Amino acid sequence: MPQLSTPPTDTDDVIAWVAEHLGDLTREGPHGVTSGGFKGGQSAADAALATLDIDRYAWTRSTVLPVSRRGASRMSPYIRHGLLTLPMVWDAVADAPPKDRTKYRDELMWQEYARHLYARVGTANGKSLTRAQPQTSTWTRDPWPAEMNCMATVVDELHTDGWLVNQTRMWLSSQWAVRAGAPWREGEDEMFAHLLDGSRAANRLGWQWTVGTGSGKPYGFSRWQVNKRAPQLCRECALSNACPIEDWPSSDPGPHVDGPDLNTGPVPAGPSTTETTGTAEAVWLTAESLGDNDPALAADPDRPAVFVFDEPLLRTLRLSGKRLVFLAEALGEMATVRPLEVRRGVVAEELTGRSLAATWTPVPGWARISAHLSIDELHPWPWLVRPETSSLRSFSAWRRSHRGQHAR
Repeated sequence: MPQLSTPPTDTDDVIAWVAEHLGDLTREGPHGVTSGGFKGGQSAADAALATLDIDRYAWTRSTVLPVSRRGASRMSPYIRHGLLTLPMVWDAVADAPPKDRTKYRDELMWQEYARHLYARVGTANGKSLTRAQPQTSTWTRDPWPAEMNCMATVVDELHTDGWLVNQTRMWLSSQWAVRAGAPWREGEDEMFAHLLDGSRAANRLGWQWTVGTGSGKPYGFSRWQVNKRAPQLCRECALSNACPIEDWPSSDPGPHVDGPDLNTGPVPAGPSTTETTGTAEAVWLTAESLGDNDPALAADPDRPAVFVFDEPLLRTLRLSGKRLVFLAEALGEMATVRPLEVRRGVVAEELTGRSLAATWTPVPGWARISAHLSIDELHPWPWLVRPETSSLRSFSAWRRSHRGQHAR
């Protein structure tokens, strides 16, 4: 497919660019493309990091309303797309109060654990890891009923901003799968389509933990959490006197299943140093590597870069247009500081015959596509904790085994 024009830098113009070049691949269609609650690009990521303040994070991270009292850091979209790395964010909170720093860094380690697990099992993380989904037959409404103010409000935020605090992510996944009994993969797909930080590594692991297919202990969502975290939602709900989630859902886990092997074993990590077999003419960018600090980009600030919107994948996923706007904003800004090609098509076909530099990436799609490309310069992934032989059966055990380890 011919090379696309370079994305602009103004958000309104980026929306129009996405609608023109990619709108047919989006969930909303060309006329429904909008931006989300975050601006993409390195300068926005740098500004967010420069103002990161996690004071009282340990006490406020689960606050839902009012929005002004939320303690969530809102770094995740930038981390997801490589505009900020986990080691960078880890170091940025070094001087935070000890309890807040410990809790926040535990959340960064959860992100790293999700990447380790994804690197090991790949797309098998879309199957129940240890237990089947709990079964229920009593729910007769939609999984996320619009007449429930808590659900309507959270789903609207998901669809509008493309981001949720962790507490409401658990509300949605528990309500969908634990109480309503709808297939968890369908709910995960629906959330993934809208989240600006959506990754199959973190989103699927979060759902599996909440549903109990990975943790063995389903997270129950009821009116109690709403009253604690956002009581005004209950007060203003038409069902406040007939709440369908007044009581706790069943917490019985599903039966054991033969999931992917999570026992002690090697976790793919990529090279520890740059591997070079020739002179690369361009840097291959992916949705995981859009930051100036990406190793392949940083190795030569003047080398051209190329990004391909994966048409077959996007046609299958039908992501919300706001996710593509976020990516296009990052690409538009990058084009102001180095030569950049933006293409649409089958990635391997668009890049065939090119001598490429790339950063090894812990996602199965990268491995599948890179096998068909000429990567003459391969850079290490910027791990927070470099994978080694370990068990991935639980985050707590994995975390204990890596206590005190992190990239510097």
